[in-house]
Parts: sequence; structure tokens; C-alpha cells
Amino acid sequence: MSNRYKGGIISATPPTTTGGDTGTASGAWTLEQQMQAQAAGNWPIQPPPLYIENVFQTWLYTGNGATQTITNGINITGKGALVWIKARSGYAGYHILTDTARGAGLNISSNVDIAQYNDGQPTFNSNGFNLLNNNPDYNASGNTYVSWTFREQAKFFDIVTYTGDNSNRTIAHNLGSAPGCIIIKSLSAIGPWPVYHRGLTSAATSYLNLDQTSSRNVAATYWNSTAPTSTVFSLGTSKDVNRSGTTYVAYLFAHNAGGFGPTETDNVITCGSFTSDGSGNVSVDLGWEPQWILTKRTNASNNWQLFDNMRGMTADGGANPLAPNTSDVEANLSAFPGVMAINATGFSGNSNGFAASSTFVYIAIRRGPMAVPTTGTSVFSANFGNNLTGAGTIINSSMLVDMFIQKGVASGSETPTFVHDRLRGAPRYLQASGTNEELSVADWRLDRNTGVGYSTTRNLTSRIGWMFRRAPQFFDEVCYTGNDVARNLTHNLGAVPELWIVKIRSASGYSWAVGGGVLGSATNNFIILNSTSGSSTLANFWATPTTTTFGFGSGAPSDTTINQSGQTYVSYLFASCPGVSKVGSYTGTGATQVVNCGFAAGARFVMIKATSTTGDWYVWDSTRGIVAGNDPYLEMNTADPEVTGTDWVDTAATGFELSNAGGNLANSNGVSYIFLAIA
Repeated sequence: MSNRYKGGIISATPPTTTGGDTGTASGAWTLEQQMQAQAAGNWPIQPPPLYIENVFQTWLYTGNGATQTITNGINITGKGALVWIKARSGYAGYHILTDTARGAGLNISSNVDIAQYNDGQPTFNSNGFNLLNNNPDYNASGNTYVSWTFREQAKFFDIVTYTGDNSNRTIAHNLGSAPGCIIIKSLSAIGPWPVYHRGLTSAATSYLNLDQTSSRNVAATYWNSTAPTSTVFSLGTSKDVNRSGTTYVAYLFAHNAGGFGPTETDNVITCGSFTSDGSGNVSVDLGWEPQWILTKRTNASNNWQLFDNMRGMTADGGANPLAPNTSDVEANLSAFPGVMAINATGFSGNSNGFAASSTFVYIAIRRGPMAVPTTGTSVFSANFGNNLTGAGTIINSSMLVDMFIQKGVASGSETPTFVHDRLRGAPRYLQASGTNEELSVADWRLDRNTGVGYSTTRNLTSRIGWMFRRAPQFFDEVCYTGNDVARNLTHNLGAVPELWIVKIRSASGYSWAVGGGVLGSATNNFIILNSTSGSSTLANFWATPTTTTFGFGSGAPSDTTINQSGQTYVSYLFASCPGVSKVGSYTGTGATQVVNCGFAAGARFVMIKATSTTGDWYVWDSTRGIVAGNDPYLEMNTADPEVTGTDWVDTAATGFELSNAGGNLANSNGVSYIFLAIA
């Protein structure tokens, strides 16, 4: 018998496969062979989409002087990564950079030119990193710290080590795209931190130093007058990057390379440049909202500035920058708006943060999460803050919190509905139950990765915290300044918003305006959050919302409630996310009825408002009890304490159930209602 079948399609020699999410299958396969390979786990599979949350994380922590594990969700040992740590308070210490290419505990510091040294920590694991003892640079008891973890990933970040040879040469890399920025440090000898950046004038012959304040330098011997490519970067003969026998590490950052999201076309990192105007004003369009920005003035001597949204980079530009070239603790510039203001498509600033008529380069990383959530617990939690009598009290959550609504439950406690959020800065609050302008106190903080911090000593008891995370198709937030003109504002909800809530921040006496298609007309109808009034109509009050915009129509472009010129505003946008949230409406029957939200289990949060007549904004949550019996409710629009002894909303497998209890104002016969429910 022949060893090969007719046509050469099927071979007697078995085909081969390397399997896994980067594997291959060579040769011609029969269906049976393919099934056997799949059963053995050897058939190549399509890798899941990549999102920024898979490869980058800012994590804040407080030192404990002993062993501590930082669980930030980044697979460091399995994929390779750089961990960068800096003390924020309590100690003006080194910036600590450790990576898997050199080995855990082998540290270099961006604020000094010393060689690599071995501290033995941090060490790495598959879900973060470990701290081992009391070292003031990264784990002194009571000091606060920030860590940034960059996972190696094509079209985002790569780490390369090499030994210098004092000759013009190229170094191979695995970034999969031309680097936008390269940062190099000698390991076995004293030396500076040379930086290649594509945004520098004549980039192939220019450089900066990360450990110095100096402006753009010019030398052909750094990059051999050659721009990097998608496979290599070039070195000249400078001892700072290529001294014979000296070992080096290079950190490579991609630029607008795509590779992320379901279609693998989304950008998550940009290495760009900009020039401020004669007044110091800056506006940079990235196409997405940043969470981390490193910037340097290039035409004069200035510190590098490093910002992130976990430490207070806000929509107004208040910020707490760190300088990679100094040992200084973070600066508190929250009183100087415009230092670094982030928005839905980029960032901006003014003379508080940028010198006039000056050039700058930057690295910006996209805010996450990018993935659409699949569980309600990943984007919403509710918890009590009981007996808040001491500083440092935490209302815990299993997730990062972007918006926090808190309300007193018991009679006699502070019961107005307070709204805080990360984008405005957590100490700032608005009252959902009133018309006050935005105020600020030092009590509440969101500068932590899970839950909400309480930072001063006051006697507050039984406070419910409703905590929300911004995520595609679930919830987004947009801050803006009014301009008296019909307009569209960009959002990152990734879906057409079905419910939005707008509040003026800079003036008192104006209500919260609520719109959305859930009210019947997304352009004409509105309702008031701090009122019992039903829905009202004003032609073209809102612009038609889309998956990327919402805004204000021609009916009331300069209405003070939503868009008066010069006033500042915040808007919260919600959509129905399958299995996670539901924005909807129903008609009361006075009899038992189930509102099907498409959930796999019952709703944990339900907010209901009558629209065809007057009625309060009723809120139930599973923390206080949504059970097959009496369910306490709170009113978003009042300062009243919790109402108990009523059985209006019960659990239901797919959402929630409205009871036939007498006096159930959430189910009055013939009345129209809207609701927001979260699984």
C-alpha cells in the first residue's frame, strides 16, 4: 500500500500541533484527528480579546512593615511584567522598578543613576506581587504607596535586556509594532536613563533623560540616527546605551498600534507630543479617556510629571503628580484646576500645569475596563458603613468604585443622599435630594482600589453605600462646561444611553434633570431627580443619543439646569447590559407582577419612579433586604430615613416582583413607572 493517499491530502505521517492560544497545527488533518487533539487540549484555540485591564494596573496600598501581597489581577509570572513602586507619603524615597526579565528583587531607581541593586523584593506571582519586610521605599508601616504594573504584551509594552558592545547595532524586540518610546538604564554600571520618544523633534537624533530635568538633547550616537521598527531598535556608540560589556534593560512602549478589543483594532497607549498656546492652554485628543499620563517639557528644564486617575487626576484638572526624576512624595495640586484635566476623549490643561508656548512629549494609557461586564457584582455593590467614629474606616467593596452614593438609614443620622465620584474628586459631593451646588469636605475618599475610605473622625451610623463602577454598556460619567449652544457630548458608554442624570455643579438652586428613551421620548421628555413630579415634555430638550454621544437639542440649549455658558456640570449615563443591568418601564396593575430583567438571579438594586403621576424615587437593595417579606426602602429624592414594614418589592428569578400589597406606590393600577435594576 502506498504511504500517501491519492492527491496527497491525507498523509500516513501524523500531523503536528503545538496547541494553546498561540499554537499552530501543521499538516492535513482528518476530523477524527482534530477531535482527538481537542480532547487532549492540543488543538490551537482562538485567544480571548485583550483589554487594557489585562495588561496594566494602578494599585494603591498602605505599607504594613511586614509581608504583604498585592493582588492586582495581572499575571506577572506567566506573562512577564514591570512593577514600578513609589512612596506617596511618609517617606521621600526611591522610585523602585523591578521586572521579570532581570529577576524579582533586582531594582533600579528612576530618580538616581546608580546601578542595579538587589533588595530581594518585591517578588512576583500569577496575580500580582509580594512585599516581604519593612522597607521605606515600598512597605513602611503606615506610609502610602502607588504601584503601576505593565505586563508584556505585543502592541503595548515589552522588556529587553542586552549587553553593550560599543558598535552601531540593532536590538530585536517583541513589541510587534514600532516603539513610540524607549527607556534604557545601565544595570552593571552607573549611568543615566536615556529616553527615545517619537514626539521629539528629529527623534532619531534626540533624547531625554528620565532621571534629569534637562530639555531635549541632540546626539547621533544614541539611536544611530535610525528610528525603531516593529522588530528592532537601533543603538549607537554612546556609553549611556551601549558601553562594551555593560548590561542594560530597555522598556519599550507602543504607539497607537491597535491589538486590543474584540476586533483587535483598539488603541490603548499613545506616545505623542503637543505645544501649549501663549497662555499655557493645552488640549489633546486621544480618542479615549486616559487613566495614566507621563509627560515632560522638552524645550526647557522641568521635572517629569506622572499622573493617574487613582491618585486624583480629575475632570477639573486637580491632580497629585509624582516626578520620576526626584524622590519627592506626591504633590497635592487639587486647589489648582487645570493641572491635568481628563475627559472622554483625552486630556487638557492650563497655565497651572503647563508653561506657555512650550513643547511636551507624553505617554498616555487608556482607562479601563474595556470589556463589557458579565456579572453585576463586578460593577455594583452595596454595603453598610456602621459607627464611623474613627479615621481610616472603610466601606468595603469587591471592586474599584467610580461613583459612591451614601445615605443615612436610621432616624437621626445624616440622611440627605450624597453623591461622590472619582472623576470629580471624591471629597466633592452633590445632594441628590436637593439643589445645592457642589461642595467639598475631606471625609470621603476613593483613593483605594476596593471600597470607599472615610478619613476623618465623625459619629456617623448606619450609612448605606451604593457603589458603581464605570464599564461599557453599564454606566459612564461625563463632566462638561456649558456653552449655551445645542450640542453633542462624547461618552464612553459603548451603547445608546437609556437613562441619564445631569446636575449643575457650580451654582445652587437648580434641580437634577433626568432624560432618556425610557421616558418615552429620548429628545423631548425629562423628569427631576430631587422631586416627586412626573415626567414633563419640552420639544428638543435633549439631542438624540447615540453609542458615542448624548447632549442638548434646540429646545433649551442654554437652560441653566443643563447647559448655561460657563457653568460646570456632571452627567451619569446608564444602559441595559445583558445579565447585569436593566433600564426599563412598566405599568402598575395593583396586582402581583414580575418585572423580567433577564437576570440569572434576582435584582440586588432596584430604583423606581412614577412618571405619569407624582411619586418618590424609591430604592431597594439586597444588603438591607429584598426578600419574600417586608423590604425596607429609601427615597433618593428626600432626606428621610429608611421606611420599614412594607412589602412592595420582592425577589424574582429574572429580576424583581411587585406585590399586591395595599398602598404599594410602586405598583398603583394604571400608573407608568421607570426603573433601574442591577443584578
